[in-house]
Amino acid sequence: GRPTIRVHMNVFLHCNIIGSGIFISPKGVLEHAGSVGLSLIVWVCGGGICALGSMCYAELGVTIPKSGGDYSYVTEIFGGLVGFLLLWSAVLIMYPTTLAVIALTFSNYVLQPVFQNCVAPYLATRLLSSICILFLTWVNCSSVRWATRIQDVFTVAKLLALGLIIVVGLVQICRGHYDALRPSQAFEFTRDPSVGQIALAFLQASFAFSGWNFLNYVTEEVVEPRKNLPRAIYISIPLVTLVYTLTNIAYFSSMTPEELLASNAVAVTFGEKLLGVFSWVMPISVALSTFGGINGYLFTSSRLCFSGAREGHLPYLLAMIHLKNCTPIPALLVCCGATIVILCIGETHNLINYVSFINFLSYGVTIAGLLYYRWKRPNLLRPIKVSVLVPISYLVFWAVLLGFSLYSEPVVCGMGIVIMLTGVPVYFVGVHWKNKPRCVYRVVGE
Repeated sequence: GRPTIRVHMNVFLHCNIIGSGIFISPKGVLEHAGSVGLSLIVWVCGGGICALGSMCYAELGVTIPKSGGDYSYVTEIFGGLVGFLLLWSAVLIMYPTTLAVIALTFSNYVLQPVFQNCVAPYLATRLLSSICILFLTWVNCSSVRWATRIQDVFTVAKLLALGLIIVVGLVQICRGHYDALRPSQAFEFTRDPSVGQIALAFLQASFAFSGWNFLNYVTEEVVEPRKNLPRAIYISIPLVTLVYTLTNIAYFSSMTPEELLASNAVAVTFGEKLLGVFSWVMPISVALSTFGGINGYLFTSSRLCFSGAREGHLPYLLAMIHLKNCTPIPALLVCCGATIVILCIGETHNLINYVSFINFLSYGVTIAGLLYYRWKRPNLLRPIKVSVLVPISYLVFWAVLLGFSLYSEPVVCGMGIVIMLTGVPVYFVGVHWKNKPRCVYRVVGE
């Protein structure tokens, strides 16, 4: 109910941001940043960028009080085509790719203790990831209650894992084990830093921070949004940034940069070095965390498909729900199928660059919409109105980040743009063209 959301709003936001990404991204951030010191700066600045974006989304959330987040705002401001492209990219790229990355992380952490001295076989990781996706799809198809219970239980696992890492890391630092964190060593670069590589480091970090815009999915239910939305942002995002930075500092208290880059399961390597006979706690905690993350993204992505179909932007078949279980089974099956396809064709860190680029593209379009909406409807009531410098600062960073990311990874980022643009003919044929032959309506289930 409304009071529950008012009381637990900060918890809602930081629990949605803190996900399995923090167990995945540190390796990619360090690899692209080239030094320990710069990677920590990227983590802190990444939280600052999220704060800017969150403030813009807070204004949009109370100005356009519709469910659906980015999709609803962009559709309202720019019209059906741009909204459809955002939905298209989310259904085909963002959610399936995120699910694939988390599922691969789950399998890597489960298999790491078995293959301690070598990389887990490609087939084994893909098979275990696919089994996990299929099982959780079945759970979500069978019962909403089961899916939400899984989410509640497995959220505890990720918080325990992070708490354990931070506490053990701080104990190590108090004992004087912080050579990699000394300024003289922290800024020793393995290669000359470039703007393009730093941009890719930010993309890797942004994967861990993804979820900061989830608050906008409950804006309609928030009591006193003008007061509580900014409060949630100001408390939760600095807290999450602190947790992520401390987690990375803890990693470097026991691992050299070379050891971290060589590990496919950073938290497991950390546990093996510091927890002794209790090292088994770490892979189990992270595996439980990622398992819950997969469940949460399946739940959310299927609802986005359902909403898009209900608005007429996707085949009506995807808006159907099971009469007894009240679950969107067709939408869940589409999400499951798309995830397994991406799972079989991508490598974890390339997939993160891929999905983070499209995520940032969507965020930038939405925040540009805020500025356009102010110009288009200047007299509209805005209970929250941020300084114009906030969206402009975000968009400047956004343009630099995307430009240099595209320059550094033209194939990975370019493919994301191409897939997004394939939605243009689909929109005109599937949505804009109203007088289609009957056979077309039968195919899409309308």
